Amino acid sequence: MKNRILFTGGGTGGHVYPALAVIERMNKENWDIAWIGSTEGMERGILEKTDIPYYGIPSGKLRRYVSLKNFTDLFRIAAGFFRSFYLLRKLKPQILFSKGGFVSVPPVMAAYFLRIPVFTHDSDIAPGLATRINARFAHRILLSSEESGKFFPLRLRDKIIVTGNPVRKSLFSGDRDTARTMTGAPEGKPVILVMGGSLGAEQINRLIFDNIDRLTEKYFIIHQTGEKNFRALEKENYYGVPFFNEELAHIFALSDLVVSRAGAGALWEFAAAGLPSLLIPLESGSRGEQVRNAEVFVEKECSLMLRGKIDGETFLDTIANIVDNEKKLAGMKAAAAEAGKSDGAALISRIIEEVI
Repeated sequence: MKNRILFTGGGTGGHVYPALAVIERMNKENWDIAWIGSTEGMERGILEKTDIPYYGIPSGKLRRYVSLKNFTDLFRIAAGFFRSFYLLRKLKPQILFSKGGFVSVPPVMAAYFLRIPVFTHDSDIAPGLATRINARFAHRILLSSEESGKFFPLRLRDKIIVTGNPVRKSLFSGDRDTARTMTGAPEGKPVILVMGGSLGAEQINRLIFDNIDRLTEKYFIIHQTGEKNFRALEKENYYGVPFFNEELAHIFALSDLVVSRAGAGALWEFAAAGLPSLLIPLESGSRGEQVRNAEVFVEKECSLMLRGKIDGETFLDTIANIVDNEKKLAGMKAAAAEAGKSDGAALISRIIEEVI
């Protein structure tokens, strides 16, 4: 009889793809795997492209500011708890693995009351509020770095294991020629990949669109815009899509530099692919976790960071200082490969199997 493990988390790709990396490493002959996520979250669309059974629950958001939705969402969170309690009683998993996001809190609490061991992992240097809540109910707290441990009270620190961040194996199997055929990128022109996370990034998109003529004179631009910012732009040396899926491995293999936000999951994927990065972290409306993430990778010398209000000249000059300097670009690629050589997904899967 197989052991059963339920995964939970969602809201962004950063709460889904690292968990999929762990699932890749697990022995499917020993495990029956399913996922609990939001009935309406973007994680549902990602999981529906896999063979992993998906169970939706109502989900509310935990906000740090005054809002009427803080009151109404309490009812959604309560409904999510009771739905999770029912699912966990029905499915009887040996373990619940949480990757964070607000949708993960009700299943984690329900698992605690049912005495189901909870493993929670956070990719960010500064763990999110959902993870800090979940940690109180967790059997093990899995973190990306030693520095992340300081965000938890002393009484919880004996539960902490530093694992690094899990990265999908599929991202190592990219083919440059496949990417050239897909995008139309010519030989001999540096390729810059632009990503704003799974939901897009308006600031980065604006920098690209406002400077597209000068960028495409020197470089081939591959641009993930996000759904709401997508433009069907007919431009030589430009290839734009709303969102990359499995083809991302091929895109990584072709790219010389990535311009991106600084979500932790994405940064570890870039490093694992040996990709240097120019990071423009999200600051407005965030708790500052992306700035901390970016600082770590700048210290590792595989990234540069731009902050605040960024003008076109600064943006273009920074790209040129990396891509047009062969020695600097090679050094950043080597540093990225060094930073990304750990296999967090394999370690996490071993930890889970040891508990069983």
